[in-house]
Amino acid sequence: MQHIRTTNAANRLDRLPITKFHKRTVLAVAFAYFFEFADINTFAITAPVVREQWGADVDHVAYVTSLSFVGMFIGAVVAGGLADRLGRKRTLTLTTLWFTVWSFACVFAWDIWSLGVFRVLTSAGLSAMTVVAVVYISELFPSAKRGKFQAYAIVIGICGTPVTNLIASAVVPMSDWSWRLVYLWGSLGALFLFFVRRLEESPQWLESRGRHEEAEAVLTRIEAHVTAEHGPLPEPQQPKPKGPSVKPGLGMLKDKKFLYPTILLSVLWITQTIGFFGYSSWAPTLLAAEGVSVEDSIFYVALTTVGAPLGSFLAAMVTDRFERKWCLVVFGLVIAASGLLYGLTFTPVLIVVFGFLVNLFERGYTALAYAYAPELYGTEGRSLGTSIAYGLGRLSNAVGPLMIAGVYNGIGYQAVFMVIAGTWTLGALVLALFGPATRRRRLATEAAEAAGTGPKAVTSTP
Repeated sequence: MQHIRTTNAANRLDRLPITKFHKRTVLAVAFAYFFEFADINTFAITAPVVREQWGADVDHVAYVTSLSFVGMFIGAVVAGGLADRLGRKRTLTLTTLWFTVWSFACVFAWDIWSLGVFRVLTSAGLSAMTVVAVVYISELFPSAKRGKFQAYAIVIGICGTPVTNLIASAVVPMSDWSWRLVYLWGSLGALFLFFVRRLEESPQWLESRGRHEEAEAVLTRIEAHVTAEHGPLPEPQQPKPKGPSVKPGLGMLKDKKFLYPTILLSVLWITQTIGFFGYSSWAPTLLAAEGVSVEDSIFYVALTTVGAPLGSFLAAMVTDRFERKWCLVVFGLVIAASGLLYGLTFTPVLIVVFGFLVNLFERGYTALAYAYAPELYGTEGRSLGTSIAYGLGRLSNAVGPLMIAGVYNGIGYQAVFMVIAGTWTLGALVLALFGPATRRRRLATEAAEAAGTGPKAVTSTP
């Protein structure tokens, strides 16, 4: 019988305490997240001014927004394949550079259509970077703690949204051209290159590709850092026998273990995308269309986004403590209620309060989903499955903005927020009925590692 070689990467990583290596990794990913979140709403922020300068109407804004989500779908799926082929670290670097280059190109847009093309290309990179970052953290951190640190990365990264909105509220009114500075700000994510040399490739990915010597070298370096900080490590659990492996690629769609979570997560991301972007992408434009001044609409939205980092921090507090599935259900229902109440008032204080709650719980929801989604797959299918589901969610919003514009023009402002609340409620119900629980699996892994054989020297599996 042929001996199947393994470096036992997952179990060796699972029994590690959190060290400077992990914190450095989170900081690097958080930096990329910061400019992803900074850039993702720049068109929504500048759309009211662009409409005035270039004579664009609500339908023009809808077309650009819709095409941006087509770009997100393409970017996510391509990134999933690239991350399997080139590695998590290299693909994370390439996708971050991609979105920052095209954000910089937006500075020089000359009409609504040139800006739209640049935004589609930017959006492809934003979505691509996100799915790779989600998988990267999931594969480098111990399973019992990965949810918390996934959320911590977003706590830092999500600050890009309120910071960008506050910068925009200051610079957009300065002159006819100053809105372009918002896109210049978004392009600073290219500074991620300064972090790259300190990052390690995912040893789980290297192992899955049969590159055991490289995986062993990475694991040895990580364990050396951990041992220097915390002393000798316990032996890892031995790997469990696996069934026949499925070759990575679209052929995995024939495997029920891959197809079921992909369908479920597609519903999760479709409802999240239409629900959140229907709110965040349209709030400034619809407020301005209803008679609120452009300056006030941008300022109100900037205030509401202050809740975003707090929501990610809330997720960090609950994600590893409770079942992630039920946290997602509760957060989704709270967002539905808050978003509906947001649409029923024009009182400035209440607009800010309910908008704050939407941002608070939505960003918590996103942090929970980023931790939950990769757990439903094995290493071979993790990148592709996460990218397909996330990409389909983004693709759904190619129709979402047109639907929102149709509802607004045909029924009215408040009906828009009724539709948004309905999408969040649908997602929560589907997850409650069909979503797998993952906490028991994480607790079993944690208990097994805690019952290890004491502080023995680390040995690799030949």
